[in-house]
Amino acid sequence: MAAASWSGALSKMQMLYMSDHASVVSLNLFVALLCGCIVIGHLLEENRWMNESITSLLIGLCTGVIILLTTGLKSSHLLVFSEDLFFIYLLPPIIFNAGFQVKKKQFFRNFSTIMLFGAIGTLISCTVISLGVIQFFKKTGLASLDMGDYIAIGAIFAATDSVCTLQVLNQDETPLLYSLVFGEGVVNDATSVVLFNAIQSFDLNNINHQIALQFSRNFLHLFFTSTMLGVLTGLLCAYIIKKLYFARHSTDREVALMILMSYLSYTMAEMFYLSGILTVFFCGIVMSHYAWHNVTESSRACFATLSFIAETFIFLYVGMDALDIEKWRFVSDSPGTSIAVSSILLALVLVGRAAFVFPLSFLANLGRKAPKETISFRQQVIIWWAGLMRGAVSMALAYNKFTSAGHTHLQDNAIMITSTITVVLFSTMVFGLMTKPLIRLLLPLPKHGSGAMLSGSSTPKLLSHPLLSGERDSDGELVLPDFPRPNSLTALLRTPTSTVHYYWRNFDNAFMRPVFGGRGFVPFVPGSPRV
Repeated sequence: MAAASWSGALSKMQMLYMSDHASVVSLNLFVALLCGCIVIGHLLEENRWMNESITSLLIGLCTGVIILLTTGLKSSHLLVFSEDLFFIYLLPPIIFNAGFQVKKKQFFRNFSTIMLFGAIGTLISCTVISLGVIQFFKKTGLASLDMGDYIAIGAIFAATDSVCTLQVLNQDETPLLYSLVFGEGVVNDATSVVLFNAIQSFDLNNINHQIALQFSRNFLHLFFTSTMLGVLTGLLCAYIIKKLYFARHSTDREVALMILMSYLSYTMAEMFYLSGILTVFFCGIVMSHYAWHNVTESSRACFATLSFIAETFIFLYVGMDALDIEKWRFVSDSPGTSIAVSSILLALVLVGRAAFVFPLSFLANLGRKAPKETISFRQQVIIWWAGLMRGAVSMALAYNKFTSAGHTHLQDNAIMITSTITVVLFSTMVFGLMTKPLIRLLLPLPKHGSGAMLSGSSTPKLLSHPLLSGERDSDGELVLPDFPRPNSLTALLRTPTSTVHYYWRNFDNAFMRPVFGGRGFVPFVPGSPRV
């Protein structure tokens, strides 16, 4: 009896060891693939068609095919996809670094347009897609979906891929476009996630004015509360770093504190059912504005490295997970339905984005008096096209809505998962591949070459925002000329952006920077940014 129990325990230990060893092998292979993505992406960096996200996606697809063949069509991935893995571990460093590295003057100069595109535009896109799927999905035979599912699909496919956008557009070559598309992408992702979560908590089969009012109130509360949480966390971190001045003793401590504080802001937002994306993004912006001058150059590089690894990880895994045979097995009986659903979703994504980019650009141009300040039609086309890519946020939301533990046994839900994968792959590969050539076609570089462009010393006139003219400061950002103080209500209404900037800059220099740090308010040490 004792021998039998000992034999059973030994057998369980061997199985556990083999399982752990298999996990280690899978992890080693995945890390090796990440290294391959980085090397190949670097070799293809100058290619006019490719970018690192598409390279990682293709490597993931090729790896998935190899794994399928070696496992007898049983599996295509080394790791199991989890929306928690994406939202909790991979997305925060990407969004934080985006906020930390963004050129703040450009971002806030276009803040009203960014919010118009990112918040109002996402709601318009969600509405168009939801109405479209209500109209067309029943004709494809998807009868089990209800009103809540249709609206959730609108939120899922209204989410753009801000990660891919970061790699397609260049902040120095196209500063205005980068500011608008990237800023809109971050706000769009946050709006989509907040909208999706709000949809999950309401019974939308019986919509009335009270439910709509409560829905709107909850949405606005989540949006602004998330933003304030990120701002407060960023200010607290900047204050601690300035007071203790970690760089004097240890760069490691200041990096660790900033990483943990930013991650704390994200987890706190999720704990209180807020938008972690918005929170960590504005936390990054605040840390960049106040703590940027308090930290060393090596600290800044750390955040960019973490973000880069997370981006590569996401696209590599999405490529492998797209070939998961278990998902496709349930739709093999009705491939026509899956193709029809994917085609409808792609068409609605195109229409839904066009439904807000061009009308809202027209509205934004009404507030821009000088002709050079307006968003040209060519720029509007690029903004529309660059935001067509769908990525990991859409996949994670689709998994949340239509699957359990990464798969589903309901055919309609399986069709939605495979259709989401199809839309993500097609939009990333086709729209992503054509974005760079489209930019060069519509907004060609000056004849003297791109060398000056990359140096950041000049910018094409077509892409220069008049409010961004001026000298560059030590951060590589633009030092804007002084705006005259408005002396009448008429002047205030004519130049609201300049007026807000005037009062904010005075308040920032008089109170915020002396308390929380910033240019001119921290001592200089070797290795820290020069001011």
